[in-house]
Amino acid sequence: MKIAELFYSIQGEGKLAGVPSVFVRASGCNLRCVWCDTPYASWDPEGDDVEVAEIVRRVAEFGAGGRHVVLTGGEPMIMPDVEALCTALKEAGHHVTIETAATVFKPVRLDLASLSPKLSNSTPWQREGGRFAQAHERQRLNLAVIQQFIDASPDFQLKFVVSSEQDLREIDDLLCQLRNVAPAEVLLMPEGTDAATLASRAGWISEICKRTGYRFCPRLHVELYGNTRGT
Repeated sequence: MKIAELFYSIQGEGKLAGVPSVFVRASGCNLRCVWCDTPYASWDPEGDDVEVAEIVRRVAEFGAGGRHVVLTGGEPMIMPDVEALCTALKEAGHHVTIETAATVFKPVRLDLASLSPKLSNSTPWQREGGRFAQAHERQRLNLAVIQQFIDASPDFQLKFVVSSEQDLREIDDLLCQLRNVAPAEVLLMPEGTDAATLASRAGWISEICKRTGYRFCPRLHVELYGNTRGT
């Protein structure tokens, strides 16, 4: 598996926000979100190929604090060794979260499927002359795959990056096409990579959550460390 970075930090998003976790960031992605905050794992993927056994060994170095492991990216589900890695981590006693855009399904062993379907606000029509825009737009949503994750996972969350109130129409339309999703499993996260931008969107997003029963999703790691790699 090509790995951009492996580090120990605090989970900043979702149901497990605040939990110390080891992050294994796969390098490579089938999408090109315009606001992507990890371009070194998507737009310009970098890193080295690392064997599954070596990844598990590095995770083990963090001891008891590294019980929770987050496979993120890029897009971990397109990695050829993701099934073997999840199995090895589970057999080593780890709690496994996979952060995925949910465009590709594989029957991996996990504890929490963190699904982040991409809305139209992610399509890079202007970035780099729009050369990835059409391919991104074709691939960014796969309702059948999202439903597979929901049906097959012990626990899941649907995490949406929100930049304007118009995004709520897309979210509502998408949810109407899915089964077995309670409002508390829907998380709305402000788009932004600095505390000021996140704060400017937090107020109206939190009001939407109060009205709908959705969860407000902070970006705790940005508040703690800023938009810093390896955090």
